[in-house]
Amino acid sequence: MTHVADLQTAVALLPKREYSQFRRWFLERDWQEWDREIEEDSRAGRLDFLLQEAAEAKREGRLRDL
Repeated sequence: MTHVADLQTAVALLPKREYSQFRRWFLERDWQEWDREIEEDSRAGRLDFLLQEAAEAKREGRLRDL
């Protein structure tokens, strides 16, 4: 069995309360990784196109208030 398969089996066997705790921990970890990636992409300029698109939309009057 692979490590992933072992983990899948272990998670499947967790009681409901422990599964909920694991799920919260995993989701938080996943969001932290996502935040790190976004920050890295932003620093590297990989998201600059979004600023350019927003500025263009503003110039053309295509933005609306939320």
